[in-house]
Amino acid sequence: MERVTIDKKKYVIVEEQKFEQLQQMAATKNPPQKKLTLTEGKAHAYQLIETWAKGK
Repeated sequence: MERVTIDKKKYVIVEEQKFEQLQQMAATKNPPQKKLTLTEGKAHAYQLIETWAKGK
C-alpha cells in the first residue's frame, strides 16, 4: 500500500487482490434487501403509483 499526494489530496494505492477483499468485506456488512410476497409487492406498487399520480 502506497500513499500519493496529488493537488493537495491524499490517495492510497492498494493491490488489486486486497482491494477485492475489501469490497467483499464491505458487501457482507450490508443487510440483505427485504423480499416481498406477491400480494405485498402488488399493494406496494399500487401505493407508489398513487403517490406518483398525486405528485403530477
